[in-house]
Amino acid sequence: MPGCEFPALVTYGRAVNSRGDDDEVTRLALAAGRGDRAALDQFIKATQRDVWRTVAYLDEPGNADDLTQETYLRALGSLSRFRGRSTARTWLLSIARRVVVDHIRRKQCRPRSSAAIEPETVVDMHQPTARFEDIVEIRMLLDGVDSDRREALLLTQVLGLSYAEAAEICGCPVGTIRSRVARARDDLLRAGNQDQSAG
Repeated sequence: MPGCEFPALVTYGRAVNSRGDDDEVTRLALAAGRGDRAALDQFIKATQRDVWRTVAYLDEPGNADDLTQETYLRALGSLSRFRGRSTARTWLLSIARRVVVDHIRRKQCRPRSSAAIEPETVVDMHQPTARFEDIVEIRMLLDGVDSDRREALLLTQVLGLSYAEAAEICGCPVGTIRSRVARARDDLLRAGNQDQSAG
């Protein structure tokens, strides 16, 4: 968007350790909320990969850049009100989830487009064992999982958030997250077994 000065999106590279740096990310968010521009830049750089991956999994990967930018626009508008009652990463991923929900509601009025599958959105390109066929198959399996279950699986198994953090983001009890993850795993195993028996 013209006039926005976000650092370039990072879609490849080493993932930020979402467990070890939560205190630092929260400190950066609080400083950015007080107007510290350097802290704002560092906050965005430290979280943009997780935000991008979250919105890419929850919606079509082709929309991830726009949804990530919308997430940061909303977050920046309320950053001065962030008090650190949860980690900044949890707070930001809650915003990302709401951005995706709003986007899905808006596009329900329009026919669904068939976005091209971009393999780098599913698996980090630095993993030499990832073949294109495997990546497409993973995406197809995930697309077959109910969106609530897929979201719980993404937050806990891909992004490494705790069940409590995922529950806070999704606005549901921890037990619900646990059952969604278990059911998502069952769905994936069932789909994989069906593919093997059909092949």
